[in-house]
Amino acid sequence: MGDLLALRPDRAEPLWREAVGAEVRRERLDQQRTLADVAGEAGVSVQYLSEVERGLKEPSSEILRAVGGALGLGLVDLTSRVARSVTSRPAGPVALAA
Repeated sequence: MGDLLALRPDRAEPLWREAVGAEVRRERLDQQRTLADVAGEAGVSVQYLSEVERGLKEPSSEILRAVGGALGLGLVDLTSRVARSVTSRPAGPVALAA
């Protein structure tokens, strides 16, 4: 989950909104969908969805349900993925050898 750490390298754990945003973006990109496509289906603006994905907005449960639904995920599925992504990250620095 290096992308979560990249959002806030000064913190050991991301904020919930950062973790949610990263998971929404990951799923959207995995489905090869645009911000406009998902935002339109979820009933939110493209700018708002972009801010959610970047961890700048704290989305309500209603927004998470709508965005998750647009991505084919239930609210419980989305929040479970976020919880797993945060707890499966390494706690400290990681060194990779080539």
